Order: sequence, then C-alpha cells, then structure tokens
Amino acid sequence: MNDSILDLVGNTPLVKAKRVFQKEGVELYFKLEGQNPGGSVKDRAAYNMIKSALDRGDIDKNTKLIEATSGNTGIALAMIAGIFGLNIELVMPENSTVERVQTMRAYGAKVILTSADDGIEGSRDFAEEKMNTGEYFMLNQFANDDNWQAHYKTTGPELWFDTNKRITHFVSSMGTTGTIMGSSTYLKEKNPEIQIVGVQPTDDSRIPGIRKWPEAYLPKIFNPKKVDRVLEVSEKEAIEMSRRLAEEEGIFAGMSSGGAATAAIRLCNELESGLVVSIICDRGDRYLSSELFE
Repeated sequence: MNDSILDLVGNTPLVKAKRVFQKEGVELYFKLEGQNPGGSVKDRAAYNMIKSALDRGDIDKNTKLIEATSGNTGIALAMIAGIFGLNIELVMPENSTVERVQTMRAYGAKVILTSADDGIEGSRDFAEEKMNTGEYFMLNQFANDDNWQAHYKTTGPELWFDTNKRITHFVSSMGTTGTIMGSSTYLKEKNPEIQIVGVQPTDDSRIPGIRKWPEAYLPKIFNPKKVDRVLEVSEKEAIEMSRRLAEEEGIFAGMSSGGAATAAIRLCNELESGLVVSIICDRGDRYLSSELFE
C-alpha cells in the first residue's frame, strides 16, 4: 500500500522495442513516463519543485503560484499543487489541446490562455508580467535547478540500475531540458562514456514538447556540455513514429515521444552494439482532439 499518490511518481518501466526496431547486438528500450500518476515525465520535476520550495519556506498555503506551460508540466503542477493545498494559475497557448486544459482544471488549477501566434514564449512573457506585480510566485521550470535535480535524483539512477548498468546511450527530447540535464549529470558520474543525445525539431517543424529555443528564451538550466549530440527530427517523422509506437508496440504516446523514438532508431541503426534508452514522455490520450492519431 502507498501513503499518497505521490509515492507513485517515478520508478517507471522500461520496455524493449520489438517491432519498430530489431538489430542483433543493439538493444532499444523505451522508458514509459506516461505511467506516472499525472501521465508524464513532468510529474518528477513538478513534485521536486513544489516540495523543495515548501521545504525551504519559499512558498506556503497563502502563496499564489503562476507558471507558463505547454501542457504536461502544467498538468503535473496542477495535480501536485492540489495535493499540497496550493493555489496555482497556469498560462498556456490557446491552441493547446482541450484534454490538457480540462485536465488542469479538473485538478483545481486556474488556466489562462494566451495567443497561439505568440506560442509558449508569449505564455512565458505573460507569467513573468504577473510575477513582477509581486502578487505571484513563479516556480520557473526553465531556470529552476529543482527541475533538473529531480532527474538527477530519480530518472538517472533508474536508467542506470534498471539496465543493470549497461546503458550506453540515452535519448531525450529537449523542451525545458530538465530531463536530459539531470539524467546526463547522474549517468556521466557513473560512466563518462555514456552518450547523451538530445532531440530537437527541424526548423520547419512544430512538435509539442520539443523546442529549438530562440536565444532569449533558452532555458537557463541548459548546459550544452552535458549533451554529446543533438539529432533533429521532422514533424512528419514524429507523427509517423507516434502512430507506429501505438500500432506496433502498444505504446500510446504523444508526438515528442515519437520524435525521440525516431532519433533513437536512427542512432541504433548506426551502432554495432549498445543499449539505448529513449524517453516516452507522456500518454497519447491527451492528444486525441488533435490530428496526431487521425
């Protein structure tokens, strides 16, 4: 038995690719972050950011939280803020899927929608303006060390021990970059030879959850020295792989996971031997109102 739903954050399963990739000497595993209680990898960072802020006394029950999000972090923050009895407002582009907005509201958060034309950058600017009034506290996932440290404390060790220390390559989509920064820091401490591969969209692609940030919006927690290689994937490739993961592997996930899997398979095809792990960021059910699975 578990004392709280928060006990279920982390320790997500690894599943070996069976149909989308097969090659003698090379193993590809998917880490199913949709198995977190809030349905995505962002549960880890959200829990660590809120719990650490509470422990330090940065926030309390009277604090009004505000955060810009493209979706998964907002859902995770809404869930965990509700558990701790905190008020939170989440700011996101108005073209976010209805499932994401409704899920945040179901957890008790207030959702503010900003212009789709301004993207997540516009949502970040709006949240910054609100915070600067002095009435709000922003966790700021893009510059908060508690974000990447969540993965240093949990994701990295899971990758190391659940592969029996055999992992050779780690592939992760890059959004706030918390997952790849924290996991890289831990894995490189254990074995500097492990290759860390980040995934970005091509210039003409829009893939929710993966970004190639303008310089002014580059996450402050990002350290390029912790990423050995960056692979770019197209929107078309990410969509096709998301559909293949569902149809061929029974892994129902969003487009960023399809993008990461595309890059991971490209990498695996280059290798003669190795054990590659690719992050499956979330579940596909929060994209059903989009065109992803049409």
